[in-house]
Amino acid sequence: MENNNNTGKTADVASARNRINRLFAERGDRKLLSIYFCAGCPTLEGTADVILTLQRRGIDMIEVGIPFSDPLADGPVIQSAGTTALRNGITLQHIFQQLKDIKPMVTIPLVLMGYLNVIMHYGIDNFFRSCVDSGVSGVIIPDLPFRDYLDDVKPVADRYDIRVIMMITPETSEERIRFIDEHTDGFVYMVSSASITGAQSNFDDAKQEYFRHINAMNLRNPRMIGFGISNRQTLQSAQANAAGAIIGSKFVTLLNEHGDADRAITALYEALEH
Repeated sequence: MENNNNTGKTADVASARNRINRLFAERGDRKLLSIYFCAGCPTLEGTADVILTLQRRGIDMIEVGIPFSDPLADGPVIQSAGTTALRNGITLQHIFQQLKDIKPMVTIPLVLMGYLNVIMHYGIDNFFRSCVDSGVSGVIIPDLPFRDYLDDVKPVADRYDIRVIMMITPETSEERIRFIDEHTDGFVYMVSSASITGAQSNFDDAKQEYFRHINAMNLRNPRMIGFGISNRQTLQSAQANAAGAIIGSKFVTLLNEHGDADRAITALYEALEH
């Protein structure tokens, strides 16, 4: 991703340079697959290998988790991964350096996912500058209040041409969803349920109705559905109602089991066929 510090450039030009916007603009009818994993787990230095392996194996976008000691939105699998990563000694500075080292080799969008406390401690301007330096195209901050996003975070993110991705859930009002859609760019992260992360065997009728309702709203931004996708039923349901799917807990589990990204993604592809 190119650094765009010139605030005089138009939004269209900036969007064209961001890999997230480019991915959705060029996908056509193809459904996308994004994978989440936690940096520093299962090994401290394994982040680069996971990213390059997933890119080679056809993944469209990667979410790199920033471990945090109190991850409110994460289920036990991702919480455990974060604990392992912190014990391994991972830091945000370490993550940025790992990403910077492989920046010339990465061609797909990278999205950092982490909690506000860690980012604030690092410094907002410093954080987004480091995103540019390390090839990150977007960030997800689950506990970022929307007012703080508009007042304090969005102006800085826009200056560096980094997308701040917002989440919606079945409990998010239609008014709020349209407000988020109006004031964000890249894509909307559509959480499958109001609960924490974790693999699910199926999406019930209530979730299917939620998907259809949001789909009928004809939002400006494309949507990706995440939380609970682990097999063919949940994957196909997400793909039928959005631009694609985000898989986290299932891949993190397989990565821990196999200790190798290539074998983990092979096992995930097999699981998604059943």
